Amino acid sequence: MKALMQELRENAVKSITGADSIEALEALRVKYLGKKGELTAILKQMGKLSADERPVMGQLANQLRAELEKNIESARSRLEAAALEAKLDLEAVDVTIPGEDIRLGHKHPMYKALDEIKDIFVGMGFTVLDGPEVELATYNFDKLNAGEGHPSRDWSDTFYFDTDSRVMLRSQTSPMQVRAMETMQLPIRIIAPGRVYRKDEVDATHSPMFHQVEGMVIDKGVTMADLKGTLNAVMEELFGKGTVTRFRPHHFPFTEPSCEMDVQCHKCGGK
Repeated sequence: MKALMQELRENAVKSITGADSIEALEALRVKYLGKKGELTAILKQMGKLSADERPVMGQLANQLRAELEKNIESARSRLEAAALEAKLDLEAVDVTIPGEDIRLGHKHPMYKALDEIKDIFVGMGFTVLDGPEVELATYNFDKLNAGEGHPSRDWSDTFYFDTDSRVMLRSQTSPMQVRAMETMQLPIRIIAPGRVYRKDEVDATHSPMFHQVEGMVIDKGVTMADLKGTLNAVMEELFGKGTVTRFRPHHFPFTEPSCEMDVQCHKCGGK
C-alpha cells in the first residue's frame, strides 16, 4: 500500500506540474483527490491492514493529500497569474499609436449653402436672426398686413394647431421682420433664415417643409437700387464674379411693389 501511495504521489505531482489550464488542473484534482479518486480507492484497502499498520498508512495518506492539495493550489495560483498576464497583454493600449479617424458623415448640401449665404450677409454687416417655428397668426399674418380672408391664411395652405387659426407652423420667415422692428434699434439690417411649412404636395419644386432666407433693411435713403445691388453681390459671392442676373416685375398678393430675380446658369452661361 505504501508503494501504491508513492506511485500515486509521483504521477500526481508530475501531472499537476504539467497542467496548462485551470480546467485541466480541476480535472486532476477530481482524479486524484475526489470521492471516487485514486487516493480514495487506495484508502478503501485499509481494511486489509493490521491494527498496527492502519495508523501509519492513515498518517501517510493524510500527508499525501496535504502535499497534493498544496501542489494544486500552487499550480492554480501560477495558472491564474499567467491567465491574467495574457489578458492584460491582450487588452494593453499603446498610447503612442495614432488614434483612429472617426468619421461623422458630411454636412447636408442645403446647410452648406445656407451657412455660406449667412457668412456672405454677415460680411456685409447684416445680423442673423432666428425665431420660433411654432408661430402666432398675429406675427405670421396680422402684423404683416395679411388680414382675415387673405388667401395665404386658408386652412388648405397653412398648418394650424387650433380651430381658431391663431397658432400655427410658420408659413414664412417674415414674422422675424416684425420681431426685429419690435426689439431692435434703427438702422436695421437683418436676415432670418429658417424652415417654413405649407400644405404643398411634394413634387420636383414643392415640399411641405422648405427653407427661406428673409432679409430686411430699414434706414434712411434706402431704395430698390440697394436691394438689387445687395442681391447681385450675394450672387457673385455664391456663383463667381460676372454672374448675370435679371430683375423683373411680378405680382405677389402679400408685397407691393414686387419683383423676381433670375440668375443665369453659371456653368453654361445661359447657352
